[in-house]
Amino acid sequence: MEVVLLERVAKLGQMGDVVSVKQGYARNFLLPQGKALRATKTNLARFETERAQLEARNLETRKEAEALAARLNGQQFVVIRSASDSGALYGSVTPRDIADVATEAGFNIDKGQIRLDHPVKELGLQDVDVVLHPEVEAQIAINVARSQEEAAVQASGKSIQDLRAEEEAEAEFDIAELFEDVGAAAMDVDEQDEDADQGPVEVPEDRG
Repeated sequence: MEVVLLERVAKLGQMGDVVSVKQGYARNFLLPQGKALRATKTNLARFETERAQLEARNLETRKEAEALAARLNGQQFVVIRSASDSGALYGSVTPRDIADVATEAGFNIDKGQIRLDHPVKELGLQDVDVVLHPEVEAQIAINVARSQEEAAVQASGKSIQDLRAEEEAEAEFDIAELFEDVGAAAMDVDEQDEDADQGPVEVPEDRG
């Protein structure tokens, strides 16, 4: 099916381009979202008549998107989820979840603007692209953690694996210290027992 694009579409073309696409793609995405029209003589003539208005509207929305991108770029959002000790989530983080936390933080983001190849299923930090306009994108990070405290640690650059290694090392150190304390206490007891076995020390009688 041939369509005329009403805005830039990634990997497809610029506004005004007439392109050939699969019917399913056109009917399920391009046409219902107002990104294109069927390339009929009537629609082509309509596009040329409205082209100046479309370009002006595109410029306005692009400026708005650029202003939002300037605020949004580099932002990090915390998503709290339950997970196993290995870091695997009991569930996943979806585009809707990311859009919700961003909106709660004051950024008007829709789930359709979140570019996520697959749901997030592990704890940690992950970069996510946000398509604010056909010509404007921003990049944010999501910090998926089991608690705010864990999120703060991950934000400092440590992974869940680092935390586990530190906890295990600390536990081993505590056990080693415990054995050292027990050993020292046992040596003290042995020394006391030896002194007791030797009996009282006799002091030589002064015959002078």
